[in-house]
Amino acid sequence: MFKRLIPVFPLLAALCAGAQAATFTLPNDGSTVVGQVRIVVPTPDNTLLDVMRHFDVGYDEIGSANPGVSIWTPGEFTPVVVPSQFILPPVPWKGIVINIPQRRLYYFPLPKKGEAAKVITYPISIAREGWSTPLGETRITAKFKDPSWFVPKSIKEEHLRDEGVELPEYFPPGPDNPMGMLAMRTGFAGIFIHATNRPWGVGLRTSHGCLHLYPEDAAEIFPLLPANTPVRVIDEPVLVGNDHGRWVMATYTPVAEYPSPFSLYTRATVALGNALGRAGKAAPQADIDWQRVQAISRQPQSVPVALTPDQLGLAAWLDTLPQERYDFAPYGMDANNAQLPEPRPRAGTEAGNGK
Repeated sequence: MFKRLIPVFPLLAALCAGAQAATFTLPNDGSTVVGQVRIVVPTPDNTLLDVMRHFDVGYDEIGSANPGVSIWTPGEFTPVVVPSQFILPPVPWKGIVINIPQRRLYYFPLPKKGEAAKVITYPISIAREGWSTPLGETRITAKFKDPSWFVPKSIKEEHLRDEGVELPEYFPPGPDNPMGMLAMRTGFAGIFIHATNRPWGVGLRTSHGCLHLYPEDAAEIFPLLPANTPVRVIDEPVLVGNDHGRWVMATYTPVAEYPSPFSLYTRATVALGNALGRAGKAAPQADIDWQRVQAISRQPQSVPVALTPDQLGLAAWLDTLPQERYDFAPYGMDANNAQLPEPRPRAGTEAGNGK
């Protein structure tokens, strides 16, 4: 993989100084895939945490797409796969859909008259081991700016037992509040979609059932949500999509709190059969490269992988993508709080004057 390791990279205008919020027009040709995978080469002072936040992907996603690459020191001239292509969740596409194993939230706003339907998607943190978010349907019941947080007794006891530190009874609004600066309450008891004071943990298992967003993503979605926006929480560790006629699959580590009697491979074969059946594509078994299905069932892969032998395998396909130079200033550990991050210039430019 990645034969072109020399430092010659086209500078693309799409690399801007802020995080790359993922907003896409919904396909109208039967496709169920949006976005594109990118290959970037960060400067030595950047970590994968910087890259993932800039491109609005989560820890688990970027780790799955870059096995063997150090989160903290990727290495000079190391190409980094940005898994910014997404197989959409099963229909219906309305309101908010949260896929727990994928650790991703999708928002399907009602289109305005004369406008194309769109989807906005964000990475999320999910519940830590031993906790879970209810599956099923609910709604956004309230929104709060600068929320405070009274720590439940069960969480205080767990933190003291696991960390040896006692949490305070109360967190006031501010940059150190685990609820972040913005929170949206769902109809599930005690479950919020909210910002976080630990954005480097987005994409990990960090919560007690709530769903955590980057502060900048919470700031974007918060004003967009009307009262009673529907929310659907699903458990889909295998997604099959049609990328303009190219059948692809992505897999995610199953979450133990949602047990299944079936292996990930069995779930993958069922998901594939269902997808082909819905599309009316009764393809014979020989048309599917089952070795690829088995490979991403053994090692989950957030980058959608082509499933038919007439399409390039993952490594060969990634080698066809151009490499882009990533030379933004690192976020820095000072950005690991609930506040919105400062704009980050490119190397050699002043803040606010990045090109």
